[in-house]
Amino acid sequence: MTTTSAVATLRALLGEEKVSESASVLEAHGRDENFPEVRPPLAVAFAESVDDVRAALAWCREQHVAVIPFGAGTSLEGSLVPVPEHGPVLSLDVSRMNRVLSIQPENFLAVVQPGITRTALNEALKHTGMFFPVDPGADASIGGMAATNASGTTTVRYGGMRQNVLALEVVLGNGEVLRLGRPVRKSSSGYDLRDLFIGSAGTLGVITEVTVRLHPQPEHVHTLRVFFPSVVAAAQAAYGVMASALPVARMELVDELGMRSINGYLKRGYAERPALFLEFHSSTAEAMDAEVQLAEELMHDAGATEVDVARTREERSAQWEARHQIYWALANAFPGQTYIITDTAVPLSKMPEMVAYAQETLREMGMEGSIVGHVGDGNFHTLIAVPRDEYARGQEFSGRLVRRALELDGTASGEHGIGLVKRGYLAEEHGAAVEWMRRVKALFDPDGLLNPGKIL
Repeated sequence: MTTTSAVATLRALLGEEKVSESASVLEAHGRDENFPEVRPPLAVAFAESVDDVRAALAWCREQHVAVIPFGAGTSLEGSLVPVPEHGPVLSLDVSRMNRVLSIQPENFLAVVQPGITRTALNEALKHTGMFFPVDPGADASIGGMAATNASGTTTVRYGGMRQNVLALEVVLGNGEVLRLGRPVRKSSSGYDLRDLFIGSAGTLGVITEVTVRLHPQPEHVHTLRVFFPSVVAAAQAAYGVMASALPVARMELVDELGMRSINGYLKRGYAERPALFLEFHSSTAEAMDAEVQLAEELMHDAGATEVDVARTREERSAQWEARHQIYWALANAFPGQTYIITDTAVPLSKMPEMVAYAQETLREMGMEGSIVGHVGDGNFHTLIAVPRDEYARGQEFSGRLVRRALELDGTASGEHGIGLVKRGYLAEEHGAAVEWMRRVKALFDPDGLLNPGKIL
């Protein structure tokens, strides 16, 4: 059967409006921001129900076509990009499965379909006094965030997706529907298959429902911008905050280039020096006052040159908007280049050393890059801008950071995942366990159709 007639059978199966071969749609489903090539899939299927997902997977089995689940398209490391040697690929887009199925404030949870975005979920939670805390910056889908074990600015207090997903519904490649986990805070019942699927990037099954943990909206929030003479001094101050037991909810490092790029892109007037963006969630106004005083003392003791307080909700929102827009600010500062985002994590005590290594390596390789990161959880990124023909040199820089992180007992990826780009480091990090990962993959996906060529 030709590819044209095969796609025609998919249209007949799902309905004309659920299948697209439009060039612009195919291109959008064959790329991400951290991989240099666009590789369009054979077609895009827009699932609107579990039955649609099962039907699409049945078609893939019959036609021997691989499938890549797709949410909002915000993942990195080539996770969404087809691998040519594995043949034609169907992109299975679940963005139309975007309903909130249940909100249970009394149980501190919500049940959602995979295509709903984190901002849409929090909008739906406004009247409850609860919120979903995982904030990777991009307006990612909840299903995609679970599939990549996303985290972000609030991880230091609330954890990432693995800590905030209670249960999953998944469809396996053979069409079987599994429910993994229970809507409870703890369980010692059987093997934890739920956590196996969190972070599996669509290589084991397709997530069709997510039960997430909710948290009460903090009543007392205090936000600071603290400036330092160097990036390493800021990283050392971050470690001091973590050692102090202060109720820090967010702690983000932004270097001098990042601050300068933010000012140019968002027309801000921030000091153009390395900074920590901090936010504290306190139980009472009295506790907040004492905690803020201690935080400011710690910052000055660590060598801070300036401490700015965001006193209103608008100021706080502007500060976190600035942090989330750093990628686009850097792209604006270095137009027409290729942008690479590194992603390593190390034990907290090794964070200052790792940041210093990244800074030294940038200088040694003569590269433009901004160091930013969630330093309260040991994870940081370097945003690199290189000419389009120097992508390999950018990946060389990333590889040097990965190897240094592994030497410091860290990991190749704190939150972006392995995808296509970092497969070569998996054995170095996990040793003999990689072979058991292959066996798990083969058990759940014996036909090798679920996002093949990723992770392993």
